[in-house]
Amino acid sequence: MDLKGKTIGFGVTGSHCTYEEIFPEVKRLVDLGANVIPVFSHNVLETSTRFGEAGEWAKKIEEAAGNEAIVSIPQAEPLGPAKTLDAMLIAPCTASTLSRMAQANTDSPVLMAAKATLRNGRPVVIAISTNDGLGLSMYNIARLMNAKNIYFVPFGQDAPHVKMNSLVSLMTLIPDAIAAALDGRQLQPVLIERWREARPS
Repeated sequence: MDLKGKTIGFGVTGSHCTYEEIFPEVKRLVDLGANVIPVFSHNVLETSTRFGEAGEWAKKIEEAAGNEAIVSIPQAEPLGPAKTLDAMLIAPCTASTLSRMAQANTDSPVLMAAKATLRNGRPVVIAISTNDGLGLSMYNIARLMNAKNIYFVPFGQDAPHVKMNSLVSLMTLIPDAIAAALDGRQLQPVLIERWREARPS
């Protein structure tokens, strides 16, 4: 894949348990020659969980990307007029972010960066992580999957025997999904046996 010289927005939302999986992909994108600009939702910066203190993962991602993160809506809005991004990734993308994006509700830095990218006819790539993917959130997945210039990192059930509705993208496919989206293609297959790839919980 050729991502050299491409500027990729890396939007991170509040699925804290997934940060360990997305972190290596920041480094991979940089190693592939991409200019990675982190964009953080407020939850990433302000919420402490058993997976890390508030802002801990944000700092690591920012350092790996080598760029200062966008952390407010006013900072994200100029990405549109300046046509800064070649593509925008949201990884992990929570059910809440999916829902607001499907309803065109732009109330976070990540969603503003996505809106700014779409305004320029450029791809937004979504890597979902939600316990409700096969529940009410399936409606929003289907709606976005049929929207122009929106693509998905292939996903599947990550723990079908204990969390039957849970869907998570296979984060190692992020670079391939972005490269395909830049060519105007959805990386196939979209539905994978994600649980076979998941770490034991």
